[in-house]
Amino acid sequence: MPIFGICLGHQLLSRSLGGHTFKLPFGHHGGNHPVRHEATGHVEITSQNHNFCVEPDSLGGKVQVTHLNLNDFTNEGMKVIGAPAFSVQYHPEAGPGPHDSRYLFGMFADLMAGEAL
Repeated sequence: MPIFGICLGHQLLSRSLGGHTFKLPFGHHGGNHPVRHEATGHVEITSQNHNFCVEPDSLGGKVQVTHLNLNDFTNEGMKVIGAPAFSVQYHPEAGPGPHDSRYLFGMFADLMAGEAL
């Protein structure tokens, strides 16, 4: 079954795979957080509201990091290797925006249609 984790869903997906989270000193809150999409190099402006972060090294090669926070270089997104599952720590559904990450919903729709990531 395809999975798209957002914010807490990102952390829960990590934990379900045996990963660990850690508390950030100040958390990520509000808008205008720059996040780099590793596959394209594009920087997305994101909306965030979390105090914990996923430690990608704790996942033992089960995921590929897809997004990186450019303020503190923490994990902002991942896809599960060999499974139709991915997640982001920020809020691509944020209203009124920013909308730089709306493409993620298209990726999820493709997964639900049976297409590979």
